[in-house]
Amino acid sequence: MILIDCKKISENKIESIKNEIAEIESKTGLKPCLATILVGENPASAAYINAKIKKCAQAGIQSLHYKLAEDAKKEEIVSLIETLNASNEIDAVLLQLPLPKKEFEEDCINAINPLKDADGLCPYNAGLLSLAKNYKNLLDKNIPIPCTPLGIIHILKESGAEISGKNAVIIGRSNLVGKPLALLLLLNDASVICVHSKTKNLKEICKSADILIAAIGRPNFINKDYIKDGSIVIDVGINRIDGKITGDIDFEDMKNLDIKLTPVPGGVGVMTTTMLLENTLRLFKQNRLNKKSAGG
Repeated sequence: MILIDCKKISENKIESIKNEIAEIESKTGLKPCLATILVGENPASAAYINAKIKKCAQAGIQSLHYKLAEDAKKEEIVSLIETLNASNEIDAVLLQLPLPKKEFEEDCINAINPLKDADGLCPYNAGLLSLAKNYKNLLDKNIPIPCTPLGIIHILKESGAEISGKNAVIIGRSNLVGKPLALLLLLNDASVICVHSKTKNLKEICKSADILIAAIGRPNFINKDYIKDGSIVIDVGINRIDGKITGDIDFEDMKNLDIKLTPVPGGVGVMTTTMLLENTLRLFKQNRLNKKSAGG
């Protein structure tokens, strides 16, 4: 087993973003700005926000943080989002999920202007992703892409994986990971299968994968019986057991296999935050920078 150094991949990407922003700022005086919203006191959510703010500072992105009470009403959250949408100084808006009241989530996400959608979750941007002709076309249009799937594609490319023509199996079909990742892999010319709780012959299908992505939230669910030698295995799972974080892949069972594997922690989660910076830069270029270049 070879562990993929996702931290190094992340550091290289942040440095690239930092250099691009510094060059833009030297020419225009402008720099990207991300607004984050945290509702309630969830410790994990607060930790994620702090990590995002820290990475913004590393990359030269301005960050503004807004905190609402645990019992904030939907109208209060939407009102704040609309204020941020209207600001000419803010390029991207991120609403930290999950919300204390999950029934608010869809309406609140939909309130974010698609041109400021840092997570790439708005229906409009999801539609643009599904209609893209190829991966280059998607990137050239500066469309924000859900951060975890985008991070996974970046890990695959930077670790030397060949995606085109390969069999990719995704375990999970969520709107956050499984569905958008399937589209991104298709845009990179992989043959893609999404498996889930109703799938028959799960082990056999997984064992056919050149690229296997586990995103089901079940600790240590995938053991060596699901894995083909020579494959690349991406562990998206973040599960807390007895104070420790573990993935969906049974790490100990992988050690004698001829595979490349992302660690947990320090793997996909690291890249997810980094891709938020990429999306913020993409939205900044699509909006404020293009307007300035056009004389707006």
